[in-house]
Amino acid sequence: MKTMVNFKDWFDDGDYYTGPPLTDEMVRNAEKELGYKLPKSYIELLRVKNGGSPALSCFPTKEPTGWAPDHVEVMCVYGIGGKNGIDAELGSSYLIGEWGYPDVGVVIGMTPSAGDEAIMLDYSQCGPQGEPRVIYVDVETKDGKPHVVVLAENFEEFLQGFKSKDEFPE
Repeated sequence: MKTMVNFKDWFDDGDYYTGPPLTDEMVRNAEKELGYKLPKSYIELLRVKNGGSPALSCFPTKEPTGWAPDHVEVMCVYGIGGKNGIDAELGSSYLIGEWGYPDVGVVIGMTPSAGDEAIMLDYSQCGPQGEPRVIYVDVETKDGKPHVVVLAENFEEFLQGFKSKDEFPE
């Protein structure tokens, strides 16, 4: 049975990464500018709060990340519009070029390490109109090639997978 995500409680109370209230026009403009159809569950989440830090900040992984052997901490999920939006001047397109993330989709989040690690919507298998996977990318690697870990097969699965920091040893 599919568990529904409680969008209302998904973000913490902070508003540093929160943009203006989301409108249909903002979504259309972002999709046009980025060249990708954004997942329905991502837009539904942003209609409640347009970006921010997750209340539960850790996402378990089946393989090591630059963060830990069994999880990654997610500092923020970007919204649309505003200074921290995926479509902002320093948004997804800028971050992909600046940090050398694979050009497979949209940067939607960061870890506390900031630039060398990102959370992305990966459209490489579904095309720009499909339902993207969610990946973790680390570009600070010994061989200079980005290390990619698939976090979830879709954004809704990603939202459902978060755990408290307390569930992971220091």
